[in-house]
This record gives sequence, C-alpha cells and structure tokens, in this order.
Amino acid sequence: MSQDALSGDPTQPWRAAARPGWRARIMPPLLTLLGVAVLVKMAVDVDFSPAHLASGLERLGRLLGAMVPPTPGGQLLHILHALGETLAMAFVGTVLAALLALPLGVLGAKTVVPQVFLHFGLRRCLDLFRGVPALVWALVLVSAFGLGPFAGVCALALADIPHLAKLFAEAIENVDARPVEGVRSTGVAPLGVVRFGLLPQVAPVMTSQCLYYLEANFRHAAILGIVGAGGIGYELEERIRVFGFDTAAFIILLYMLSVALLDTVSRALRKRLA
Repeated sequence: MSQDALSGDPTQPWRAAARPGWRARIMPPLLTLLGVAVLVKMAVDVDFSPAHLASGLERLGRLLGAMVPPTPGGQLLHILHALGETLAMAFVGTVLAALLALPLGVLGAKTVVPQVFLHFGLRRCLDLFRGVPALVWALVLVSAFGLGPFAGVCALALADIPHLAKLFAEAIENVDARPVEGVRSTGVAPLGVVRFGLLPQVAPVMTSQCLYYLEANFRHAAILGIVGAGGIGYELEERIRVFGFDTAAFIILLYMLSVALLDTVSRALRKRLA
C-alpha cells in the first residue's frame, strides 16, 4: 500500500480522477481533423484556390482603376431621383409591413390569445415565411408585376411581416399586466383593451424596431433594384453592364453616404424612444 494511502491523503482520489481517458485525449484532435477536412472539401466545391483568387484580384485592381475618378456622368439628377425612389421603397415597404404585422403580433402573443393550438399554428406559420428572403420575393414579384419599384415595395413588405410580427408578439408578451387588467376591469371590449392597455406600453418598442428595419430595408432595396425592382440598384446594374465604372463608383459612394445619414438619424430617434 502506498504512503499516500496509509497517511489518508485526501488528494489521492482527486489525482486519479483527474487523469483523462483515451477518448478525452483522442476526440479533440479527431474533431479538429474532421473540421479541417470538411473545410477543405467545401473550398474545393466552391473553387476557392490561390490561383483563382490571384486572377480575380488582378481583374479587381483594373476595375478599381477604372472607377477613378468617380463622376455622375451628367446624370446627377437622374441618380438622385433613383436614390429617392430607393428610400421611398424602403419607407413604404416598412410601413406596410408594420401595419400588417401588428394584428399578427397581437394574435401571436400568448398573453392575448391563450389558445395553445392557435398560438402554435400562427408562430409556426411565421417561422415558415421568415425563411423566404426579400430577394426571392423580388424575383417572384418582378415576374408577376413587371419591372419597377412596386415589386420592390411588395417584396420588402412580405419579407418583413413575419419578422416584425414575431418581434411585436414578444414585446406584447413582456408588457406589465397591471395596466391591461385595469383597462379590462372597466368592461371595455377586447379591442379597447389592446388599444388602451397594450399599445401605449409597446408603441415605443415597436417604433424603434420599425426604424431599425427601415435602415435594413434601405440597404436591401439596392439589392432588389439589381434584379429589376427599380431604385438605385437598377441604375448601378445598368452602369456596370455598359462598363461605366466611374459612374458606378459615384453611385456607390453616394449610396454609402445616404445609408450612413439614415443610420445616424434613425439611431438618434431610437435613443429618444428608449
């Protein structure tokens, strides 16, 4: 018997238990090798190679050289009109999404609709539609309604409705129940309870969320324009297609400044609502 066992050393069992088994020693390197193998396989599938990257960077350098100096190409008013159209698409799409998401958010809140099956079905339906991005909606709606900003507005609204409805439902579920019960005790109709008990509490939160989605939609609207939904994205795609890279650079810089300005204004408004 060892001296530690004879002396009753309390650390001896801890030392024995601290020795890792062979699985604990082998699994981390095996998982690391597996992760590296999967990464290499994915890189091969997408043709990510040093030679491909080098040739692409060389062409990118020539393209950036053609963008200097940025110039509106005599189309400043036309570009500004397209930029305003993009902002209008984002604003109208966000407003439509908020108006349609509000009743869905109220119905999706467990505190308003306690029926389990109705609540579960509505939430799963929202989860299903959240998987469709605005670009996919734009491709479908451009085919249905033709080129122009109308398809872009509808695409932004349809993409935002399930997201905003989920956020609205969560905001409603987190409100203080005492004002709601106070309004309900007066005997008003359920719509009156929502109007006077719920909405005053969640209106600042919902407005802040809508402002955040307005920022995102202003960025997304440019992408939708590239597939034919109008706005600044359509103008940018046209300039690139005819190799007008100097005008394309001007559009990109103007758009970046507009996004930064909108983000600044929206951030200031959200701070006032907080």
